[in-house]
Amino acid sequence: MKVIACKTKKIVLGDNLFAILDTYLPKLEEKTVVVITSKIISICQENIIKNDGKTDKKKLVIKEADFYIEHDNEYGIVIPTIKNNVFLSNSGVDESNGNGDFILWPKNLEQTINEIWDYLRRKNNIKNLGVIVTDSRLIPLTFGLTGVAIGWCGFEAAQDYRGKADIFGRELKMSQKNIINGLAGAAEVVMGEGSEQTPLGVITDIPNIVFQDRPPTIDERNNLKIELKNDIFGKILNSVKWIKGGK
Repeated sequence: MKVIACKTKKIVLGDNLFAILDTYLPKLEEKTVVVITSKIISICQENIIKNDGKTDKKKLVIKEADFYIEHDNEYGIVIPTIKNNVFLSNSGVDESNGNGDFILWPKNLEQTINEIWDYLRRKNNIKNLGVIVTDSRLIPLTFGLTGVAIGWCGFEAAQDYRGKADIFGRELKMSQKNIINGLAGAAEVVMGEGSEQTPLGVITDIPNIVFQDRPPTIDERNNLKIELKNDIFGKILNSVKWIKGGK
């Protein structure tokens, strides 16, 4: 598998996302996955809140969260949240690489990804193309951010091993490979988190990926979700008081 990062100019308010893609993505070949950080989509959509000193970041995080936990720590406002079934800190609200303003997640995320996917396929005259939009999240008990996919289009998100045999013939009962988050993590390694100015990535030569000639269905999106009663972390997640956000 080959992962490359695409360096861009500083993405600022007033930029057009499709012009950015035209300018900085290379010619795309069949069976390519394009990775885009959610932040540049939000900036191009002007989906930000000005940090004028009057905005309460904690209230903003709570408003953007589906659910959150009250949590005090030495790192300032870092609140565990769930948004769109993704477990991450601060509902994705971030000030880095946003000139100090609060950048939110993209508006109309699924529709936006589908439009990007359709545009890039037509522009490059290809059929087999994937698009992933990513954010960063923390992993429990370790320092360091990793990439997480918050949306995708154009390929199957997981590889299902259930019902198949392992190398000794034992039937696998639970194993599924999360393709979208694996690719998001790989892209994060080369795209970076700081001043690299590489918010786009291109992944090729991907093994075990099944491309689709359509956006994912509602059922396919829901198939990635797991009920808490069946989640290995369910007892931990249910042991704290989750508060409904959006206030």
